[in-house]
Amino acid sequence: MDDGSSDGTREILANLDAKGVRVLFHERNNGKGAALRTGFNAVDGDLIIIQDADLEYDPQDYHRLLRPIMEGKADVVYGSRFVGGEQHRVLFFWHMVGNKLLTLLSNMLTGLNLTDMESCYKVFRREVLQRINIEENRFGFEPEITAKVARLGVRIYEVGISYAGRTYHEGKKIGWKDGVSALRCILRYSLLRR
Repeated sequence: MDDGSSDGTREILANLDAKGVRVLFHERNNGKGAALRTGFNAVDGDLIIIQDADLEYDPQDYHRLLRPIMEGKADVVYGSRFVGGEQHRVLFFWHMVGNKLLTLLSNMLTGLNLTDMESCYKVFRREVLQRINIEENRFGFEPEITAKVARLGVRIYEVGISYAGRTYHEGKKIGWKDGVSALRCILRYSLLRR
């Protein structure tokens, strides 16, 4: 899924599309939630893994993420940057604090005990996603999907993953406004929609 890239990614993906790899395109950037909604509506496989293109998250962790579902224990798996002994690039103390506070508030309102609600890595059985209507267009997707999955009462697991975060100089885009939006979404989807 290309969400209106302007850095040459679109041309690379067009070449893959020509070679038989199905690629979806948004003409302009609509945000992570909008891109995922488009992708979710197009999938026909049994399992869906969310992978950001910036490779802060390592596809080598797929086996770890898939294991609880393949063993018949889980319907949804979250990758966590805060559990396990995997390698992590050390960056942004206040991002970590903000993430933990948002995760805590989400847990308080959903009844879950996640350590990393904002993690990119989430794996779903397709039938779980088919029961959820994604409304958020941007990073508010994370608290929205967490609240909606919690309400379904499905089996959720969390596994440790590695993380190689980027600096703002390297292209990191998330900021304090995204934290405020996440707070709004936690309240909207966890508290106001009970």
